[in-house]
Amino acid sequence: MANGGPVEHGYPHLETVRAAVNALYKRLSYDTVQTFSTSLAPADVAFCDTDDLHLGAQRVAREIVRHFRLPDARLIVGFREMTHAANVELAAGPEYFVELNDRFRTHRRDIGAALAHEVAHVYLHRLDLSFPTTAENEILTDTVTTYLGAGWLLLDAFREDAVSSQKLGYLTPEEFGYVLAKRALLFQEDPSVWFTSPQAYTAYTKGMVQARRDEQQPPLTGAGWAGRRRYAHDRRHAPSTAPGASYAFTPDPAGHLRVSFSCPTCHQRIRVPVKGRVRARCGLCRTVLECDT
Repeated sequence: MANGGPVEHGYPHLETVRAAVNALYKRLSYDTVQTFSTSLAPADVAFCDTDDLHLGAQRVAREIVRHFRLPDARLIVGFREMTHAANVELAAGPEYFVELNDRFRTHRRDIGAALAHEVAHVYLHRLDLSFPTTAENEILTDTVTTYLGAGWLLLDAFREDAVSSQKLGYLTPEEFGYVLAKRALLFQEDPSVWFTSPQAYTAYTKGMVQARRDEQQPPLTGAGWAGRRRYAHDRRHAPSTAPGASYAFTPDPAGHLRVSFSCPTCHQRIRVPVKGRVRARCGLCRTVLECDT
């Protein structure tokens, strides 16, 4: 939790975020991801200053547990002085003890954001889905929280001005915006209407630009002129590919050239023949892709 300190910006964790989206699809399947088409509603996690602190926190926790389809999970929420925003004890369940930073006693509007991240930890624990390191696991948790419809709360908790700042989670604001934009493109959703933080809206719009860029990489037909020209050059010199390219050329057993690239939705690698216009369907997320190979 950045509280008054510097907030990191940009996309330093982008490859881990993409790996997290891919891992989520592989673990859940397309059909299960589709059941999360409706985001957590602002009214479900609203917290007024006049609400009882502990009863209100328990109510918000129940709503987030319900959103993640964990009907038998019960969160016991407490508060204490700590460095991080929150912590959850990942035991066998069905009860999970969550501790929130004492500052949330007076910053109640952000309790839902902190709890969303911790409930996602429980969700991933039950899925037995994890990454090798603690840092990667936290990025996985933020990504899953956002992609499954509760992470807009984490982005909305980002506030920054000339003298103070606050950010929850391990992704940068722009990375939260990127994952939120990926979700918005998938479900035709507009989460920007829920933001109370102007800085969150700015981060979301930047993230949307980055998400759209995924759809504009060759050999996809949405690629721009410069990308198409570079792709044509690399194709002439295949199978070698210029460093940094998002695609790679390889011959198949018969010697015919194929190109592989990442699905812009789930980041699964897709391999298609190099023969002009091709329509490909991602086997993982079922996205139909128009390609010019």
